[in-house]
Amino acid sequence: MTYLLLALAVLVVPTPRAVDRLRPRAHDPPPRKRSTGGPFERAAAWDLLAACLKAGLPVPTAIQAVGIGELGQVAELLRLGADPVTAWASALEHPATAPLARAARRTARSGAALAGQAAELACRTRSEAMNDAEAEAQRASVAVAAPLALCFLPAFLCLGVVPVVLGLADQFFI
Repeated sequence: MTYLLLALAVLVVPTPRAVDRLRPRAHDPPPRKRSTGGPFERAAAWDLLAACLKAGLPVPTAIQAVGIGELGQVAELLRLGADPVTAWASALEHPATAPLARAARRTARSGAALAGQAAELACRTRSEAMNDAEAEAQRASVAVAAPLALCFLPAFLCLGVVPVVLGLADQFFI
């Protein structure tokens, strides 16, 4: 149900007329390319691609509807009827799209649905991003502890330990 709603958010009604509107024409401006810079943006794009595919859109139309710039050539080649292995070859060159390209090549040979692979890739991308963020936060806590130790340890020694030692020394040496 969620995938259907997401697909309908991209294309109001997937009729032939709506699909024709997605096809670029000579006088149309170039399609807006979605930024896939961050891992969460990539994961959202993969989720949206999975939703479009589960809603029944053909792979080239779904790729163009999602608007991932690195996959534009793939969509055009697939639309022209190229072999999936050949069409997805250009996506293998980009590290962001290589996992999807490998999955698309596998599903083209085995007949499995690319939508499930795209949804799994989105989950994996989010999980890796969260793990990276947690590791970065742990490294930051270690990096913050060193300067604090350098600042507070001398202060603790000067204000806490030295007066006690001098007070005890005063009692023992008198």
